[in-house]
Amino acid sequence: MRIGVPAETKTLEGRIALVPAACGDLVRHGHEVYVQAGAGLKSGFADADYERVGVKIAANAKKLYEAGELIVKVKEPIAGDLKHLRKDHLLFCYLHLAAEPKLTQRLLDIGLTGIAFESVQDDAGGLPLLAPMSVIAGRIATQVGTHLLHQPMGGKGKLLGGLPSTERGKVVVLGAGAAGSNAAVLAAAGGANVVVFDMRQDRLAHMMEVSHNVTALYPYREAIAREVKDADLVIGAVLIPSAKAPHVITRQMVKSMQPGSVLVDIAIDQGGCFETSKPTTWAQPTYIVDDVIHFCVTNMPGAVPQTSSQAICAAILPYVTRLAGDRHWKKFEPLKRGINVEAGKIVHPALKA
Repeated sequence: MRIGVPAETKTLEGRIALVPAACGDLVRHGHEVYVQAGAGLKSGFADADYERVGVKIAANAKKLYEAGELIVKVKEPIAGDLKHLRKDHLLFCYLHLAAEPKLTQRLLDIGLTGIAFESVQDDAGGLPLLAPMSVIAGRIATQVGTHLLHQPMGGKGKLLGGLPSTERGKVVVLGAGAAGSNAAVLAAAGGANVVVFDMRQDRLAHMMEVSHNVTALYPYREAIAREVKDADLVIGAVLIPSAKAPHVITRQMVKSMQPGSVLVDIAIDQGGCFETSKPTTWAQPTYIVDDVIHFCVTNMPGAVPQTSSQAICAAILPYVTRLAGDRHWKKFEPLKRGINVEAGKIVHPALKA
């Protein structure tokens, strides 16, 4: 099969879906792999690195999409990509269609088959292609939130870990999955008092085992409102697979927070879990509502493309190999579950709701 790997077009997005070593494996399996010129540079991979393993370099996006049958990219297609997509393309990437009705309609109009990384689900209910980026996003959320609390960034000027004679900062994390648990672990390691909310008892138990400065609670609305009120940093990591995220933090809760506090919404790709959330980019990552700093970048792992590209490629390569080499790939349940749109119709149940 002809596999096309385009350059990412979202603002300051540096990832590439397949690193040279992975492309080399695909070439050895008899596939033709095309990579758009310069697509790997921000991740540390030159065109020559790809050519060395048998990849063909496409001069531009138009030629890349013309050559490819299976299009493998990281983020959802936007204007620069959509004009090149065809009905016969098999598109494999993050889509997050629950929060993007216009994109959904465009893909339906094109008529292609779109498989979303975030919808590929194993038999145990895990999300193997979402997990690595969730881990990275969780860690970035704590790093970014810590930085935004600095007074020159507009924050309240608080050091989360505190020190003798000062109080510790407080971090509230909503959701204890891959993203939320990593955010909480990093915040706790830095010395902050951390409160984690989740509905699953096993996750709450795991969070309690992390450190003495972690409290794990069930997400009763009253409890969330109480803990958010005096939080320095709130990280939203609520996930309903392939569906739009619920608004867990209301505008009134935001208004109750101290000026210079910080909200980081990891769930923004799925619409956001704060009522005051709206998508931002790395070029203009923050805005302020009721004197509270909001960080809602939709491609948080794109800030560390070397790490992110290696991680996502290792996760997706077995699935790319199956898509490219097995005409009966739809019989493989994890990939079948990942189909969002096909032949002009919405396929995934979460998108039909």
